[in-house]
Amino acid sequence: QVQLVESGGGLVQAGGSLRLSCAASGRGFSINAMGWYRQAPGKQRELVATISSGGNTNYADFVKGRFTISRDNAKNTMYLQMNSLKPEDTAKYYCARYSSPIVWGQGTLVTVSS
Repeated sequence: QVQLVESGGGLVQAGGSLRLSCAASGRGFSINAMGWYRQAPGKQRELVATISSGGNTNYADFVKGRFTISRDNAKNTMYLQMNSLKPEDTAKYYCARYSSPIVWGQGTLVTVSS
Protein backbone atom coordinates (compact mmCIF):
# COMPACT_ATOMS: atom_id res chain seq x y z
CA GLN A 1 0.00 0.00 0.00
CA VAL A 2 1.32 3.40 -0.96
CA GLN A 3 1.79 5.88 1.85
CA LEU A 4 3.08 9.44 1.87
CA VAL A 5 4.72 11.06 4.89
CA GLU A 6 5.45 14.79 4.98
CA SER A 7 8.09 16.39 7.18
CA GLY A 8 9.98 19.65 7.54
CA GLY A 9 7.26 21.96 8.75
CA GLY A 10 7.72 24.29 11.67
CA LEU A 11 7.72 27.86 12.89
CA VAL A 12 9.72 30.42 10.92
CA GLN A 13 9.88 34.20 10.78
CA ALA A 14 8.69 36.09 7.74
CA GLY A 15 11.39 36.15 5.10
CA GLY A 16 12.76 32.82 6.23
CA SER A 17 12.94 29.45 4.50
CA LEU A 18 11.79 25.90 5.04
CA ARG A 19 12.20 22.71 3.05
CA LEU A 20 9.37 20.21 3.12
CA SER A 21 9.84 16.58 2.24
CA CYS A 22 7.32 13.96 1.14
CA ALA A 23 8.57 10.40 1.46
CA ALA A 24 6.68 7.71 -0.42
CA SER A 25 6.52 4.06 0.39
CA GLY A 26 5.44 1.39 -2.05
CA ARG A 27 6.24 0.90 -5.68
CA GLY A 28 5.99 3.03 -8.77
CA PHE A 29 6.85 6.42 -7.30
CA SER A 30 8.67 7.54 -10.42
CA ILE A 31 5.72 7.00 -12.77
CA ASN A 32 3.26 9.33 -11.05
CA ALA A 33 2.99 13.07 -11.08
CA MET A 34 2.97 14.58 -7.61
CA GLY A 35 1.73 17.76 -6.02
CA TRP A 36 1.87 19.98 -2.94
CA TYR A 37 -1.29 21.52 -1.51
CA ARG A 38 -2.00 23.65 1.50
CA GLN A 39 -4.95 24.44 3.71
CA ALA A 40 -5.09 27.42 6.01
CA PRO A 41 -7.53 27.51 8.95
CA GLY A 42 -11.03 28.20 7.73
CA LYS A 43 -10.05 28.00 4.08
CA GLN A 44 -10.27 25.41 1.34
CA ARG A 45 -7.32 23.29 0.35
CA GLU A 46 -5.46 24.88 -2.55
CA LEU A 47 -2.88 23.68 -5.04
CA VAL A 48 0.63 25.01 -4.51
CA ALA A 49 2.75 23.21 -7.10
CA THR A 50 2.92 20.07 -9.22
CA ILE A 51 5.71 18.04 -10.75
CA SER A 52 5.37 15.45 -13.50
CA SER A 53 7.13 12.11 -13.59
CA GLY A 54 9.62 13.72 -15.95
CA GLY A 55 10.24 16.74 -13.75
CA ASN A 56 8.06 19.36 -15.43
CA THR A 57 6.77 21.82 -12.85
CA ASN A 58 3.86 24.19 -12.40
CA TYR A 59 3.21 26.70 -9.63
CA ALA A 60 0.35 28.68 -8.25
CA ASP A 61 0.81 32.38 -8.90
CA PHE A 62 1.08 33.15 -5.20
CA VAL A 63 4.29 31.08 -4.84
CA LYS A 64 6.01 31.68 -8.16
CA GLY A 65 9.56 32.84 -7.68
CA ARG A 66 9.56 31.83 -4.00
CA PHE A 67 8.86 28.08 -3.89
CA THR A 68 10.57 25.28 -5.81
CA ILE A 69 9.18 21.78 -6.19
CA SER A 70 11.52 18.90 -6.97
CA ARG A 71 11.71 15.14 -6.73
CA ASP A 72 14.35 12.46 -6.27
CA ASN A 73 12.98 9.28 -7.75
CA ALA A 74 15.92 7.27 -6.43
CA LYS A 75 14.90 8.24 -2.91
CA ASN A 76 11.11 8.09 -3.52
CA THR A 77 10.94 11.62 -2.17
CA MET A 78 9.47 14.93 -3.30
CA TYR A 79 10.49 18.30 -1.90
CA LEU A 80 9.17 21.82 -1.60
CA GLN A 81 11.78 24.50 -0.99
CA MET A 82 10.03 27.55 0.39
CA ASN A 83 11.88 30.86 0.47
CA SER A 84 10.83 34.40 1.33
CA LEU A 85 8.02 33.04 3.44
CA LYS A 86 5.11 35.32 4.32
CA PRO A 87 2.58 35.11 7.17
CA GLU A 88 -0.08 34.25 4.59
CA ASP A 89 1.86 31.07 3.77
CA THR A 90 0.83 29.72 7.17
CA ALA A 91 -1.07 26.49 6.53
CA LYS A 92 -0.92 22.75 6.75
CA TYR A 93 0.92 21.46 3.70
CA TYR A 94 -0.02 18.17 2.10
CA CYS A 95 1.62 16.12 -0.62
CA ALA A 96 -0.37 14.08 -3.10
CA ARG A 97 0.48 11.34 -5.50
CA TYR A 98 -1.62 11.39 -8.66
CA SER A 99 -2.25 7.69 -8.82
CA SER A 100 -5.68 6.05 -9.00
CA PRO A 101 -6.95 6.68 -6.43
CA ILE A 102 -5.03 9.80 -5.41
CA VAL A 103 -2.96 9.24 -2.30
CA TRP A 104 -2.58 11.99 0.32
CA GLY A 105 -0.15 12.46 3.13
CA GLN A 106 -1.18 13.48 6.64
CA GLY A 107 0.22 17.00 6.31
CA THR A 108 2.88 19.08 8.00
CA LEU A 109 2.19 22.42 9.65
CA VAL A 110 3.99 25.57 8.52
CA THR A 111 3.64 28.69 10.64
CA VAL A 112 5.15 31.97 9.51
CA SER A 113 5.33 34.71 12.11
CA SER A 114 5.40 38.41 11.23
